Amino acid sequence: MTFGLKRSSGALDAQDPGLPDESDAGTAQGAARDAAAKPREAAAALPSTEHMIRSEAFRVIRASVFSSMNVSAAVLKTRDEVRDGVAQIVADLVERERMNLTLAEQVLMVDELLNDMFGVGPIEPLLADDTVTDILVNGPDHVYVERHGRLELTPVKFRDNAHVVNIAQRIASAIGRRVDESSPMVDARLADGSRVNVVLPPLAVHGACIAIRKFSRRNITLARMAQQANMSNEMARVLKIAATSRLNILISGGTGSGKTTLLNAMSHFIDERERVITIEDAAELQLQQPHVVSLETRPDNSEGTGGVTQRELVRNALRMRPDRIILGETRGAEAFDVLQAMNTGHDGSMTTIHANSPRDAISRLESMVMMANGNLPLVSIRRQIASAVHMIVQVERMRDGVRRVTRISEIAGMEGDVITTQDLFVFRYDTTTYNDEVKGVFECLSIRPVCAGRAAYYGLEEALMEAIRQ
Repeated sequence: MTFGLKRSSGALDAQDPGLPDESDAGTAQGAARDAAAKPREAAAALPSTEHMIRSEAFRVIRASVFSSMNVSAAVLKTRDEVRDGVAQIVADLVERERMNLTLAEQVLMVDELLNDMFGVGPIEPLLADDTVTDILVNGPDHVYVERHGRLELTPVKFRDNAHVVNIAQRIASAIGRRVDESSPMVDARLADGSRVNVVLPPLAVHGACIAIRKFSRRNITLARMAQQANMSNEMARVLKIAATSRLNILISGGTGSGKTTLLNAMSHFIDERERVITIEDAAELQLQQPHVVSLETRPDNSEGTGGVTQRELVRNALRMRPDRIILGETRGAEAFDVLQAMNTGHDGSMTTIHANSPRDAISRLESMVMMANGNLPLVSIRRQIASAVHMIVQVERMRDGVRRVTRISEIAGMEGDVITTQDLFVFRYDTTTYNDEVKGVFECLSIRPVCAGRAAYYGLEEALMEAIRQ
């Protein structure tokens, strides 16, 4: 039984110009070339993970490891505590069966076995990579990641579709949810807060699909977003004042545009003395305040009962004496109850919504309220929105992969039957340039904000007007 190494087409040979020849072997230049060649030779000598996890040798070793140890007891220990035992089993088996495996291959096998036991299998290294923001598994053979806003295919492979399903079921069961043929879709989360969506066959035609939105390990703040050119410094100051002044804020944008990240950043300015209740489908908000109650929806059980929706959680949250209610995403009939909460003393509430512009966000909100109460006149719905929502922040992932706050708008009131808005800031991109990088400026429209009176109540009117004038 063998597990040979495959040398890449770019492997070094005698004709490689990076290798020293006899004429310069003794010179400093030759020594430098020697040093440069060693990392490339080491990289060429690394075993292929894809061939390894699908080899007969790995199948035999994996079966032997899992049959010779108490896995249920092992998972109660730490990864480092189990590593030595697994490594010893692998080494003994390789010696007993006389497998042609190098030490590097054995180490790689031990890592893969530990990833299966404690992590999420072959994609565990991708979770540890801080440059990766999304991991997309399309069956066992295609694993994509997003880096810097761009998708790229990785060499990571699973053993087979059953391996992908097994990882998906482990993720779901960790938070008390199930995913199988009878319930082939689930929203879940990892221990670090990363959001996970799973779709299994027969709904996923070409194999089980897993989509992971990684939770950033860095503490993203408005100041850092301004440094990264996601917004201007003045926009960051206005958003800080808006959160501190307890404005009701709607964050609008497309999928993957950074709505939740911005919501997390704005939540830093909530007073520590306030009681905050968060409501989400899969808990991913990471608020820093000491008095935070996190609520999470629950899907129906196998009998089709027992589910708890966001709307029910919003209604219950009103009985929990909240100062602010933060809804991870408004997507249905709960919009009616969110507006009721904003209109009944729960100022400073925030939520996100999928929409392409502030005006679209208002239209979507109207439609959602009508889903909850179809008998309510449209003008009445609009009056509720105009009195409940103070500010709409539009975010967008642009074609260069950079997330930007493209518009900060206020709801100014009603004119007849129409909700009126005014823009405080707009991102205007340069239409004369079209390349990999989107160029433009964050423009302040220097309009006196409607919320200036509310900012004055918190002693922030002067700071607000200074940010608007600059």
